[in-house]
Amino acid sequence: MKAVVTGANGTVGKVLCSILKNLKHEIVPWDRTAVPPNDPQAMKSFLEKVRPDIVYHLAIASRPIGLSDESRVINCDWPAHLASLTKSLNIRFVHASTAMVFSDNAKGPFILSSKPDATQGYGYEKRIAEERALVENPGAVIARLGWQIGDAPGSNNMLDFFASKMKEHSEIRASTRWFPACSFLQDTADGLTRLADSAAGIYMLDSNQRWTFFEIAGALNALHGNKWKVVPTEDFVFDQRMQDERAKMPALNKRLTTLR
Repeated sequence: MKAVVTGANGTVGKVLCSILKNLKHEIVPWDRTAVPPNDPQAMKSFLEKVRPDIVYHLAIASRPIGLSDESRVINCDWPAHLASLTKSLNIRFVHASTAMVFSDNAKGPFILSSKPDATQGYGYEKRIAEERALVENPGAVIARLGWQIGDAPGSNNMLDFFASKMKEHSEIRASTRWFPACSFLQDTADGLTRLADSAAGIYMLDSNQRWTFFEIAGALNALHGNKWKVVPTEDFVFDQRMQDERAKMPALNKRLTTLR
């Protein structure tokens, strides 16, 4: 299989590309400086030249390249254009979305029938991107992802958050009343590869079956040698978990064995 991957150098993209390489697939990273995401004709020419079997769209507006209204262009317009082009060129399209399409005021845990309600910021843009992508390409696969757990700080994952909080406050305040949507990067990337052969529609990739942020932080602390100070709080009350049996995500305690 030949796969075009946008965001190939990002948090999830690097792990996905590594898995695809191990599966002997050919990977073509999308260089947005060479193929601008606000130029539909350039995108069409690129896809016609490469002729991939699938496009994994993981890129977000994390590294500005100087476009006007760049966040909207990258997070909303680009996936809509890709959805349209992949439909017309008969290319499989997997678009990475986020649990943040649900606002902090929504009532979780979320199931497929739960209505996204984000009205501002990144979550809103990704909600609009989902809607536009499915209008442009009803055969698209949308993968809602939670907070990613990596092996070490250095990318946009939960361990970066821990390192930042320890540097700023010498402790990590973790709510016992927050159930975050989250998964290990390897499991997320594995899930995305499985979606290549799944039916069209929205999927939710979340490994958190029942654990609070305090419990998860404590288990990660144990895994990494108890080098952080984790303090329980009740200052954030939210159930962000996404429940989707079709996604077949391994539970967090498969990797965090101290979780009960």
